[in-house]
Amino acid sequence: MLGLGEAEWTALMLSVKVALVATLCSLPLAIAAAYALASWRFPGRSLFDAVVHLPLVMPPVVTGYLLLVLLGRRGWIGSWMYEQFGLVFAFRWTGAALAAAVMAFPLMVRSIRLSFESADLRLRTAAATLGAPPLAVFMRISLPLAWPGILAGAMLGFAKALGEFGATITFVSSIPGETQTLALSIYNQMQVPGGEAELWPMVLLAVAVSFAALLVSESLVRRQRGQSESAGD
Repeated sequence: MLGLGEAEWTALMLSVKVALVATLCSLPLAIAAAYALASWRFPGRSLFDAVVHLPLVMPPVVTGYLLLVLLGRRGWIGSWMYEQFGLVFAFRWTGAALAAAVMAFPLMVRSIRLSFESADLRLRTAAATLGAPPLAVFMRISLPLAWPGILAGAMLGFAKALGEFGATITFVSSIPGETQTLALSIYNQMQVPGGEAELWPMVLLAVAVSFAALLVSESLVRRQRGQSESAGD
């Protein structure tokens, strides 16, 4: 099917697993960070905002190297985690998911933050005035109003995690069946002389999956805008 061999399908399935785990694990943190940036004013807010978005502007290889220094088997935190809990991220598929989550996190926060900011502030203010606690306002008003943007952010994060390359190869290398995602498989195939025939099916598949994720994300963003305009009328 699609001219892909067993190794390529293995890489695709691994990519989907890594992207799903990265998205699901980072989504709650992205929602919390986006809500804090959209709703609160606190000391160090600008610094927090910069740290959250740092992976967007920093070279992915640098991000992967920092992960290796911090969470590698002999890293500052990684050695402690291994000794205390037996956890190892470097050169494991879980490390690939962690690297993908770090790279996708800023995109998720940006999309979800815009969704929270576009929600009708009057509803939250009215609920707070009537005595609703902050957690209840968040769970019953802010979160339901922002859900299209949250889903859009999740889809963007999934697409980014699916195609992550630089941080992944630096942190976990390219081990077939363990850390070799579709992006890494494409890169490896590019190094093979005359490998273009096997390369194109993987390229087209990666483009199709990423394009579908972006279409779904854009559709959700338009729905969010339509809800905001209706609320404002």
